[in-house]
Amino acid sequence: MLLRFAKMHGLGNDFVVIDAVTQELTMTPELARRLADRHFGIGCDQILIVDPPSTPDVDFDYRIFNNDGSEVAQCGNGARCFAKFVRDRRLTGKHSLRVRTSAGIITLVVGANGQVTVDMGTPLFEPAQIPFDAPGRALTYPLLVEGQSLEISALSMGNPHAVLLVDNVATAPVATLGPAIENHPRFPERVNAGFMAIRNRDAIDLRVYERGAGETLACGTGACAAVVAGISRGLLNNSVEAHLRGGILTIHWSGQNPSGGSSPVMMTGPATTVFQGRIRL
Repeated sequence: MLLRFAKMHGLGNDFVVIDAVTQELTMTPELARRLADRHFGIGCDQILIVDPPSTPDVDFDYRIFNNDGSEVAQCGNGARCFAKFVRDRRLTGKHSLRVRTSAGIITLVVGANGQVTVDMGTPLFEPAQIPFDAPGRALTYPLLVEGQSLEISALSMGNPHAVLLVDNVATAPVATLGPAIENHPRFPERVNAGFMAIRNRDAIDLRVYERGAGETLACGTGACAAVVAGISRGLLNNSVEAHLRGGILTIHWSGQNPSGGSSPVMMTGPATTVFQGRIRL
């Protein structure tokens, strides 16, 4: 069987994108690992699956597999690539798409300049929703990691994030603290670890160690989580440029409503096709 795919990236966070609308596909953790292997497969951080809509209120369903074979609910950089892919493949002619993920429905808007804006939904702060082991909701939490007490923000953007403030992302111990935070027992489903340095109220530097993938050049949900954490702590304005190793994302969040509700997080950035191909399974 020959499987058609596209290799894409969002700021260097790279994906194998597969159309499961016009071709048959049974994705398994083993197949995901094989496709994602950079030596024996195609190579990627994550695999994105375009599925037919499961309900009439959405245009497509969307599944995401990490390169370790685990399935996750949300990927911001992947969502932008998803939007470009379905339009390039002429699976739709719409500029605004409603897509179902396992975390809920997201809205993708493709601009005339090729930039894609993603409505990433509302952030979740309750520990049980993240999920995170804590007695109650707080602005920050102490987290004991390898003998040192860290101060983190914890929230969910459809997947769990821990955000740590650092002075300089270039010297941040991402390679050592990243996996230790990812696998911390207080995060029962593991967690994405973000290392954020604040340039000013309108810009941050960020590196993210993603659960199941390791450090990537860019993490869309990680950028959203970091900016939301910074705004919540009164450190950032409502529109922020997140400078990642692969490039810049623009994140906007209006904050929480007086009633306690929250506005959605909007993320804007590019999506790039590298090549298209077929692989024999």
